[in-house]
Amino acid sequence: MFHTLKIATLSAMIGLGTLAAAPTAAQADSLYFGFGIGGPSGGYVYGNSGRSYRSERPRRHYRTCTARQAVRKAKRFGLRRARVVRANRNIIRVVGRTHWGREHIVFARAPRCPVIR
Repeated sequence: MFHTLKIATLSAMIGLGTLAAAPTAAQADSLYFGFGIGGPSGGYVYGNSGRSYRSERPRRHYRTCTARQAVRKAKRFGLRRARVVRANRNIIRVVGRTHWGREHIVFARAPRCPVIR
């Protein structure tokens, strides 16, 4: 009798472990159950669960620094009458005036326009 009970318990544990490890398909509508500190809970989710907001609302992000962004950043650094004098695929060179005379700042074409020189 003890041997049969031991085999039945082991089979139930293997079956529940396999069921818990099985991948589930992503569905918009779902039925869920949970066991936690507050006791058992359950419910039904209909429609969008809020996890796919990126596909609904596109984010604007820049992969490279643009000339306009470089000029704005140079003005924040204190360059007056800032303008782009050279731009290629790697750098953007901005020239302007400070209190001491003519200055230039070189920005990289990376996100958020890092300063090189």
